[in-house]
Amino acid sequence: MTLPSRQALVPFVSVENMMRLVLHVGIEQMMVELTHAIEADFRRWPAFDKTPRVASHSDIGVIELMPTSDGQHYGFKYVNGHPGNMRQGLQAVTAFGVLADVATGYPLLLSEMTILTALRTAATSAMAAKWLAPRDARVMAMIGNGAQAEFQALAMKTVCGIEEVRLYDIDPAATRKCAANLAGRGLRVVSCDTAEQAVLGAQIITTCTADKQYATILTDNLVGGGVHINAVGGDCPGKTELHRDILLRAGIFVEYPPQTRIEGEIQALDPDHPVTELWQVIAGEAPGRTDAGQVTLFDSFGFAIEDFSALRHILKRLEGTEFFLELDMIADPDDPRDLFGMIIRSEGQ
Repeated sequence: MTLPSRQALVPFVSVENMMRLVLHVGIEQMMVELTHAIEADFRRWPAFDKTPRVASHSDIGVIELMPTSDGQHYGFKYVNGHPGNMRQGLQAVTAFGVLADVATGYPLLLSEMTILTALRTAATSAMAAKWLAPRDARVMAMIGNGAQAEFQALAMKTVCGIEEVRLYDIDPAATRKCAANLAGRGLRVVSCDTAEQAVLGAQIITTCTADKQYATILTDNLVGGGVHINAVGGDCPGKTELHRDILLRAGIFVEYPPQTRIEGEIQALDPDHPVTELWQVIAGEAPGRTDAGQVTLFDSFGFAIEDFSALRHILKRLEGTEFFLELDMIADPDDPRDLFGMIIRSEGQ
């Protein structure tokens, strides 16, 4: 049997190999590296193709494609969001992604992205907090203790110096799970009975809940001055977490306004409400936090450039390791015009 050529083989990172790679590098070190990779690409934001993600919504969830390119590489992610899956013992979010060479169109990497999305989302949150949170922030409230919570807490610890995380979820079992997973990882972990108790004394407040509905996880009276809010859960039309009054008095920072105005927290505001694009802060083109008493809000929904950064970093990190398989994905006939002949010649091999 004729073996596939090198041109036909594409590195594939399975869930097992992604876990092996992350443990090999170290979870916190991987957070730092992804934060740096994403920040580097935010600095060159104008170089990228940008488009709102292509979404197929249903009453129970959403399936999306998230593409982008910098002219040298092209990347996309397939991702779903189905909050009801958890009641069936399934993940609410699953994903995979592809990185390709623009010059040839050939794929360079196929990877699981359920784990990688959790890592890059937390890294993006920490990157935003690095630029927007109070400089002396040491206490974080984590409201919503599901699959993303531990990643968020560790990224804030590693990148921003958070020392204490205060946990709250409407499901006490989720809080117990999160507290157990964070035990021994260098954080003081405080389990709370209410959102009000969780935000007490916190300089960074992260909301990350799953229900696909307009919700008020934080009311205006819970948020004092000098706080940075990292709003992760509001990520599709009809799904928010913050009371509108919080938005009206906050300095709001976003990834890509055309998408955030449809899917983020600011869908609750007028279409012309002023916001600042986070890349402009990182590139030195716009101010971030302007005073110690300001409330800043990163209206995070996840953008394709962050996935692109993560895929490129993983491809680089695979060099010299065995944490991938090679898939025979590209037909490679001796004569590029003779694809049919390639099939015929394979008969009987």
